[in-house]
Amino acid sequence: MPPRHRTRSAEELFHTVEYLHALPFPQQEERAGDRWGGPGHHLVVLVESQDFWEDRATELVEEAEQGVEADRAALAQLLTRRWGAPAAMDLNPFQDSDGTGTATGTRTDADTDLGFDAEEPEPVGFLSGVTSEVWVWRPDGSDRWVGLAVGQADPEWPLQLLAAFGESSALPG
Repeated sequence: MPPRHRTRSAEELFHTVEYLHALPFPQQEERAGDRWGGPGHHLVVLVESQDFWEDRATELVEEAEQGVEADRAALAQLLTRRWGAPAAMDLNPFQDSDGTGTATGTRTDADTDLGFDAEEPEPVGFLSGVTSEVWVWRPDGSDRWVGLAVGQADPEWPLQLLAAFGESSALPG
């Protein structure tokens, strides 16, 4: 199966991010295609590789990783021009030993000081289940943060470039 990527430019992805940044958060959980959200958050799959159920050859996976990472880098350049440099947020403290986003007794007191309960607020809870790092922008004059991450739910699943939006009060640090 040839690599499958969306054929949207970085500018088109940027406009999607700007649109969702301004969109009110839903009052209840909802999903529409590759976008979902709920109180205090939005998530969207911007780019997705092929899945790896049939073929997990190293060169195929590396090609997909390079493609999704290149898309993230191009979009990150535009977001950085708009909102300044991102901060890298380590999600490892929010992952359980099985790699899911629900921490159950795996955190230290320092992690608890970040302000999270045992179950992370969305979108951090979802992101910590699919990636270990998210690049975060905090736009001036906004009570929201915007994040970009490359994630994969399982080795056979597609790699995804995800954009996440949340309330600033729900972001550690």
